[in-house]
Amino acid sequence: MKTAFITTIVAIASAGFLTACGTPAQQASTPVASTPVYSANPAAVTTYGRIDSIQVIAGTNSTTPGVGAVIGGVVGGVLGNQVGGGVGKDIATVAGVVGGAVVGNKIEQSNRKPAPDIYQISVRLDNGSFQTVQQDSVTDLQVGNRVRITSGRVYRN
Repeated sequence: MKTAFITTIVAIASAGFLTACGTPAQQASTPVASTPVYSANPAAVTTYGRIDSIQVIAGTNSTTPGVGAVIGGVVGGVLGNQVGGGVGKDIATVAGVVGGAVVGNKIEQSNRKPAPDIYQISVRLDNGSFQTVQQDSVTDLQVGNRVRITSGRVYRN
């Protein structure tokens, strides 16, 4: 009976592995480029056009808020637990947790650096279609400039 059970489990697992191996892979679609110029590197397709618009997207912080409050609360609770005894010890522990959380949160907020802005550049390609690129700077780019897009970055032409 035990051998039949193990054989059944092995057969089911093998069928699952074979089914997973037979699934075709999904291919990512790539946008159609206008008058592409191909190089030895297939990722370096260059398209040409004019800048239609430039928009600034305000940077968002990638750090998760609350870490300072949690650490401060733990430290405050440990320190508050060292004070007094009985009910007074419990009150000191709770006060330490709350006070530590508030102080930890304030320290975290004062040390957090703002994320940089991102520029969203919309380019009307030579074939009439649009392509939007996001990058960290626009340096000398302005609306109406003739540009090229190479490897996902806009350069003045």
